[in-house]
Amino acid sequence: MTTNAYIRGVKDRAWPPFDRRLWQRNYYEHVIRTDDDLDRIRQYILDNPARWGYDRDNPLGQPDKDETAFWETLGPGGAHLPRG
Repeated sequence: MTTNAYIRGVKDRAWPPFDRRLWQRNYYEHVIRTDDDLDRIRQYILDNPARWGYDRDNPLGQPDKDETAFWETLGPGGAHLPRG
């Protein structure tokens, strides 16, 4: 479903409005320059779905004290990856 279709549904079909953000903030592109960068990004892609329960953007999420440690494992190249 597109954003426009959702907005039309809220206006025309009395769908409940979504009271949170629809778009991810702070999205960053990252140029992959080294094999280490590529490995970190691959690991991020594999780990990310499992982290959803701890994501601060998940309405039902339970962020934990290890969240910062998780991001630090991505190293300097991972600092530009989207959070969550």
